[in-house]
Amino acid sequence: MQIEQIVIRKIQLPLKQTFKNSQTSIQTKTFHIIEVVDSSGQIGYGETVAFDTPWYTEETIDTVFTMLDKHIVPLLQKHPITHPNNMKALFATIKRNHMAKAGIEEAIWDLYARQEHISLKALFGGKQTKILAGASLGIEDSEQALLEKINQAVKNGYKRIKIKIKPDWDLEILKTIRTHNPHLPLMVDANGAYSLKDMHLFKQMDALNLLMIEQPFKEADFLNHALLQKEINTPICLDESIQSVHDAQLAIALNSCQIMNIKIGRVGGWQPAKEIHDLCEKADIPVWCGGMFESGIGRAHSIALASLANFSLPCDMQSSEHYWEQDLISPQIIVDNGEITVPDQPGIGFTVNRTLLKQHTIEKSVYHI
Repeated sequence: MQIEQIVIRKIQLPLKQTFKNSQTSIQTKTFHIIEVVDSSGQIGYGETVAFDTPWYTEETIDTVFTMLDKHIVPLLQKHPITHPNNMKALFATIKRNHMAKAGIEEAIWDLYARQEHISLKALFGGKQTKILAGASLGIEDSEQALLEKINQAVKNGYKRIKIKIKPDWDLEILKTIRTHNPHLPLMVDANGAYSLKDMHLFKQMDALNLLMIEQPFKEADFLNHALLQKEINTPICLDESIQSVHDAQLAIALNSCQIMNIKIGRVGGWQPAKEIHDLCEKADIPVWCGGMFESGIGRAHSIALASLANFSLPCDMQSSEHYWEQDLISPQIIVDNGEITVPDQPGIGFTVNRTLLKQHTIEKSVYHI
């Protein structure tokens, strides 16, 4: 393949509703759409997923752009790649900065798949034609508000419900949910808000028949996650902890979890995401695909990823209309009875709405390769 041009667009999209978790509150998503253009004018698209502040990982929207502008794009200018597989060795010269790498890696794989007239699903060996969709609900102002959102998600057919928890918004709200919905497929996500001194709390959660407890402790706490998993029956799922193939290997070796969440942006792109998937499949650890409030472009990559065989649990994949007044892709992503159809068209399988893309662009940088 031959890349002629790279375009980085800074985009702002207002969410239809504010989302709260234990760390932050999100009303507007700022991110970058990366366009990689070949000599015929064909475009591959990727999306960065960092937030405004470093509450999720150390990366932010500003650091991502700096890495792309000052390091990653110049690297591609100096060492043009002939195949997407070349990116792994090339980007290894830059430590971490996974979200910056993933955004451009997605775009290059999308362009390559379009050139080869194959879908990303087929390119990476995905087999599932439909993926299971789960709803992710934030921290609400009242129990009643959360119960109403749960009821609506159930009516919409979502296959499981995830709620965010934090100290003082955890055990009692879960008991209330179970009183109203005793058989609801339910999981919780702590975003690292707890520590080992809260062991008693998680032992009490064992009685609530949860699908999993996602990221109870800080991201580097592999040992304490292992200690907790020894003491409770509910599966622990690691999210923020798994930022590389090495992290996944460490978690498996220590028995730190029984489930893993894989996000393309968090782990550095398609190649490491596929490696982690394969590693977990071999270790009999089921995986699912998390969400980062992506536009349809980023979510399209996640849908293709979730078509791989070991993605056996419902993913954080809600319909486009849940997040945005109008998404950046056509057709919009639709959840039908808790399922999303994986497209078979070349690349990400969706058409990017160029008019909306330009309308929501607040900054634009163009680079020639």
